[in-house]
Amino acid sequence: MDRLVIGQILKPQGIRGELKVKPLTDTAEDMRNFKVVFIDDIEYKVLSFRVGAGEAYLGLRGIADRNAAERMRGKYVEGRREDAAPLPEGVYYIVDIIGCTLYNEDGKKLGVVQDVTQAATDIYTLQTEKGELLIPVPKGLILDVDIEEKKITVDNKRFLEVSVCDEE
Repeated sequence: MDRLVIGQILKPQGIRGELKVKPLTDTAEDMRNFKVVFIDDIEYKVLSFRVGAGEAYLGLRGIADRNAAERMRGKYVEGRREDAAPLPEGVYYIVDIIGCTLYNEDGKKLGVVQDVTQAATDIYTLQTEKGELLIPVPKGLILDVDIEEKKITVDNKRFLEVSVCDEE
């Protein structure tokens, strides 16, 4: 995927069309690298960026007043993947994790990641043969992630500790 969802517009800020954006990145500051953003597949040049109280404030070309900004309320802001800051080792974009197949150390398929809920410990929603399974992902659970192969390997013992499923 060539774009990443980086935020959600909360509301207009002021009368000049500035948007208050809830970051969907680790921090609001992570949004600073994006010089162009997309809302509803329409490209907007970022004219101004600032951070306050954990939120990002964007001024975009083409959104010149409060009425135009109000029409953006609730919409998602996307940015080009190549504009994103490099990720540290062992950190992945959620969009890359979704669709990966989870396997245990013995190679048994456990399910396919359908969604990731961000919390103190991320929670993966897996689609398994028996239905949907929610799994917290604490430190030590994941042994290997291969984004190219869409494969995640988990520690057998840790998996059984955090999941409620029949491992046969």
